[in-house]
Amino acid sequence: MTIKNPTLNDLLELLENEDPQSIVPLLPDGERVPPHYHVTEVARIQKDFIDCGGTVRCTLSAQLQLLTATDFEHRLPAQKLAKIIRASESLLGSDPLPLALEYGQKIAVVYPVSAVTLEDGKLTIQMESPSTSCLAPDTCGLDPEEARVNAFRVQPTLCDPKSGCC
Repeated sequence: MTIKNPTLNDLLELLENEDPQSIVPLLPDGERVPPHYHVTEVARIQKDFIDCGGTVRCTLSAQLQLLTATDFEHRLPAQKLAKIIRASESLLGSDPLPLALEYGQKIAVVYPVSAVTLEDGKLTIQMESPSTSCLAPDTCGLDPEEARVNAFRVQPTLCDPKSGCC
């Protein structure tokens, strides 16, 4: 079973209902995050901004921070990760927030999650390389390829700041 562009709710449902035996975060190049990682933060990320065309925007996402330490025998069971996520519910709210993972040994990078796959008791979390794009290419005079309008395969929830969601 594969869920494309998963939300934090999708991940939580798989953790609680399917109880995978292992959780394997994969970097964009296919490299595995070392299996002794910890989840050190669960965050609701809100970004309020104005694009180059003058449109005020707001994005929301859920972000898990991963850390690897020297406790090489450590493994994060599905039920413990579910408990960590459940503990953050009052902060995150109930909206289905797109999922991102923050990870890095020397430099932390926030990777959008493009898919979660459950197969044979293994839950794989596929990260994508982050990139930038222009949201108002007509204002900048850029063609769509140059502006990389479709650069993001995984988008945070975009909402109107006046809607009350941000």
